[in-house]
Order: sequence, then structure tokens, then C-alpha cells
Amino acid sequence: MRDLGVGFGHLLRGQRWVARHGKQYGFGLLPGLITLVLYAAVLVTLGMYGEDLVTWSTPFADDWTSPWSGLFRGFLTAVLFALALLLAVVTFTAVTLLIGQPFYENLSEKVDRDVSPDGTAPESGLPLWRELWISGRDSLRIVVRAAVWGVLLFALGFVPFVGQTAVPVLGFFVTGFFLTEELVAVALQRRRVDLRDRLTLLRSRKTLVWGFGTPLALAFVVPFVAVFLMPGAVAGATLMARDLLGEETGGGASDAEVAAAASAEETAAS
Repeated sequence: MRDLGVGFGHLLRGQRWVARHGKQYGFGLLPGLITLVLYAAVLVTLGMYGEDLVTWSTPFADDWTSPWSGLFRGFLTAVLFALALLLAVVTFTAVTLLIGQPFYENLSEKVDRDVSPDGTAPESGLPLWRELWISGRDSLRIVVRAAVWGVLLFALGFVPFVGQTAVPVLGFFVTGFFLTEELVAVALQRRRVDLRDRLTLLRSRKTLVWGFGTPLALAFVVPFVAVFLMPGAVAGATLMARDLLGEETGGGASDAEVAAAASAEETAAS
């Protein structure tokens, strides 16, 4: 349980880091704003034409007696929009990171240099196009995994009692895990840690991942909040990547931050 507090401490320290580095925070907002506009346009379009799409795709219901046809198509429209919203939440981070790869790479490197005892940051040595290809490919794999979980959890949501209690909680933990993977990938990809090894690393300390990612998943339900927290989330994920790899961290945290993190760890342990 101690790792829950440590993970949450990394998230807080990341937000504090960008608060002290206003220029990096400003640049880090741009990809999230672009992604938000794109997603909002898609969801608005789906809201306007979703019913027409369902009607077109269910011609067999044309001859059903009233009110069954309307109820059936209304239910499918609601399911379609709910799935789209779920996928938007799950994929928001992946798409934002892909759009903002140069911004977040730069931010993550600056965090590494700031907290590294020798003031250096690992570099992948790969050209930008290669990094974008690897990031896009890995993000797609994670999105597919997340989508499978999303569909499964959505189906379990119809189970009486369990669907209204345990499933939503489990959903936030699952979403938190995948959000964390996407975020730490920025720092770990520079260290040439591939997707399979990243997942193995994260699974070895699930409570640390949940402590970081689950509160973030709760906050990311509100799109505007996601935009403003993204730069700090990338910074915090860089700190967590150093923790996962056992790299020494110092100089980037104030005494107050260290004390706050220690207090969070003691509270979680008790």
C-alpha cells in the first residue's frame, strides 16, 4: 500500500514542477487543446447524426411496431455515444502525446536534467520521424488493449448491483493503468525501453501505477481538466520512470515536496 502514496506523490510533484516552469507549462497545453477541439467536433457530430446512423444500420427494425423500434434504436444510439465517450477518455492521452511528441519530449528531458544529480538526461539518439513511428505504433497497441477492456467493462455494467458498484471502480483502475503507461512511455522510450518491457515494469509495481494513474483517470473524465493537467502529468510520469528504473533523483524537489511525499507514504502505509 505504501506505493499508492508514492505514486500520488509523483503526480503532485509533476504538477508542482510545471507550476514553477511557466514556459514549459504553456507549450505543454497546446497539444491538449488541439486534441480537445478535434474530439469535441467528433462527439458533436456523433450527437447530431448518431440517430441517423443507427437508423441506417438497422433496417430490419423498420417494420417493428411502436414503440419497440424507437426504444431499440434509442438504446443503440445511447450505447454508441457512451462507447464513443469512453474511447475518447481512454485515447485522449495517446492522441495528445502523439500530436505533442516534440513538446512533451522536450518537457520530459528538462525534468530529467532538473532532478538528475549530474544534470543530464537520457537520449534515444533516434530521428524524430522514428520516434513518432514508435510512439504511434505503441499507442495503437495500447488503445486496442484499452478498447477491449472498455467493451468488457461496458458489458459487465449491465450486471445487476455489480455493474453499478464494482465495475465503475474497476474501470477507473484499468483506465489509470493505461494512462500511466502512455505517460511514462515519453521518458522510457528515450531510454530505449520497448512496450513489452514497459508493461512488465508497470505490472511489477501495480500499486505505484494506480496511485499515479487512478486519480488522473478520475480527473480526466472532465476534458478541460485533462488539458490543464497533461503537462504536469508528463513531468510526474518522468519522475515515476526514474523511480521504476531505480535512477537516483535529487535537486528537483524542494524540502517541502520531499516532506509532503514522505507524509503521503506514511499515511498510505498506516
